[in-house]
Amino acid sequence: MKSSFHFSYFQFSKSQRSGIFVFLSLVVVFQLLYFWIDFSPRKRSNSNQKNQWLSTSVSTDSSAINLKKRQFVLRPFNPNFISDFKGYQLGMSVAEIDRLLAFRKTNQYVNSTQEFQAVTKVSDSLLRHIAPYFKFPDWISKRRPARSKFFISKKGALKVPIDINEATAEDLKKIYGIGDGLSERILKERKKFGGFVSMEQLKDVWGLSPEVIERLNEGFVVSTVPTFKLININTATIKDLMQLPYFKYPLAKNIITYRSMNGDFKSFEDLTKISGFPVDRIKIIALYLEF
Repeated sequence: MKSSFHFSYFQFSKSQRSGIFVFLSLVVVFQLLYFWIDFSPRKRSNSNQKNQWLSTSVSTDSSAINLKKRQFVLRPFNPNFISDFKGYQLGMSVAEIDRLLAFRKTNQYVNSTQEFQAVTKVSDSLLRHIAPYFKFPDWISKRRPARSKFFISKKGALKVPIDINEATAEDLKKIYGIGDGLSERILKERKKFGGFVSMEQLKDVWGLSPEVIERLNEGFVVSTVPTFKLININTATIKDLMQLPYFKYPLAKNIITYRSMNGDFKSFEDLTKISGFPVDRIKIIALYLEF
């Protein structure tokens, strides 16, 4: 009786056996599909999106770099006043920039392309690229050897030009047209600046005619440049700026106001935008400033 019960329990009709067979077949088919087919399209999509993003990012970065390069245009500049950022734009290494800055801290100047390379140790290829844009002050480019130029004194004797920063009142009075008054004014102007950096500064001496200035240029030269502390135009206060005789209080105030409204000065050309700035003296003023 018991065995008969088990037999009837496991006995299926034809339709039931067909159903079981179909079910098992579907299980096998789905198992095969699961192992053979990659059902991860979202992952590949993310990967493709990532690759596309990276490609776009690189392209954007390259475009930004190229744009930056196109925006930086070399213009004439005084190599003595190269800042860290300017040196980076020129292609100088950190060590080369540091050598120049250390040299300038000693209140010395490079006065030629050769001196610039000797101080900074830049390569010949870089020097050939940037040297054509070096702009040294006129008094350097026009400077001649002391014994290559003479002038005739009142008595007709040939004289070697004298360093204007070492000249005495008696030396100055040997120039035709200069007496006690004018010689005293020249020496007073020299003392005010601590020494002349250019013969152009004689034009600021009241009473000197163009003819007398021409004779002074024939008889005197700037052989030794005075040592002085440069004024940082981007950090200086009104009081600091007024240490330079060219900057009276109204102009010093205008400089500070312009800087506070427009940010740091990037070049000496920015100074010409300030109301009341003596544009005709900017080449001389630039020798007293740094950024």
